Amino acid sequence: MSTRRLSTTAGVFHKLAATREKAEAEAKGWAQLVSRIAVPALHGQIALPDRQLLAYEDVFATGRCELLLGDVIALADRDPAVQLRLDRLVNGVCADLRAAAEETGKSVPLAECVPDLYFDRVRPGGRLDRWYLHRDLPITLPHTDTTLTLRELVGFTLTANGRPLTLNVADTIECLRDALAPDRRLRAGLTQGDPTEPNIADPLCWLDFEFAGRNTVVGEAANLLWYLMALGGWLVPRYQPDVYARTLRLALPPPARPRIEHLGLHHSSRHIDVRYSWNAGPGRAAALTRALNGLCGENGSGLEEIRPFLALRILGVIPPSRLSGHDLLLVLIKLAESQDPHTTLDTFFTTTPAPHPAPGERSSNVPAPA
Repeated sequence: MSTRRLSTTAGVFHKLAATREKAEAEAKGWAQLVSRIAVPALHGQIALPDRQLLAYEDVFATGRCELLLGDVIALADRDPAVQLRLDRLVNGVCADLRAAAEETGKSVPLAECVPDLYFDRVRPGGRLDRWYLHRDLPITLPHTDTTLTLRELVGFTLTANGRPLTLNVADTIECLRDALAPDRRLRAGLTQGDPTEPNIADPLCWLDFEFAGRNTVVGEAANLLWYLMALGGWLVPRYQPDVYARTLRLALPPPARPRIEHLGLHHSSRHIDVRYSWNAGPGRAAALTRALNGLCGENGSGLEEIRPFLALRILGVIPPSRLSGHDLLLVLIKLAESQDPHTTLDTFFTTTPAPHPAPGERSSNVPAPA
């Protein structure tokens, strides 16, 4: 999800690249996709004294597209009549990603893939080290007056919704470094590289090519699925409201979010018992199920190769120091579930859909479905 976007003029959308080299890399990535998927036209580049502008077609000003995936999900959360529109969009996204794997996919070392979303975050001294290992984060446990640090939490056993889990972020990060080593070979295809709700327009058109190029199939799936599961409908609007408002057309507030309903702390046995519900709007829940089936198949039983990429998305997007104790504990529980060998894809991505609002309860600011 890019935050370096500028206003549009006369049907042209200007995006600011940090350096000329990054602009050239983005243009190259766009060129690899233009004949394969729906993308905006790239009109050229504009040199600034210290940076570079890429001039894209503004698909909203030209009338080619109306909303973004996140907007269509928000409308479907509020009105079941929008669900068919959302289904078409998600089906198209999954079809494009499957086609990329089938038509351009090959087994390559991770070092040959676009590095920004993976190597730069997990490398020693990188983002995960700075966020989790260079400091001992305090977590105020919800429904209690107790604060534990990440290191203290390792000494506790934890049961979440009846499942025993281990919360050890340091060990997980070390496992990620091994699983995402540069010489690890995985299937990778030519993709947009950041399949998230602000980067997919409706009717289907892919936006933002900062990470375009050869990307792993499982990494793309992890990115999209975790965004649908947690980032788009919970963490981004809650902790990055300016980004949420700037990158979506409607930026409607999510109607539901995950909640810890009970936490029992047993000091003598050093055990924590948690009951939580992963609440989501009905449109978001349906989109997640459709994407999961479209990318992984209805018979997929395990996380398999997606596991390290999913963990990296869970840890590496929102700084944990900004999260409340309630929300950080939920994130860590999902991290532990993602690494548990008994976790299946369908159980990990299970949500509790909230009901559609009654017609009289719908916001007057919500546009009618197209």
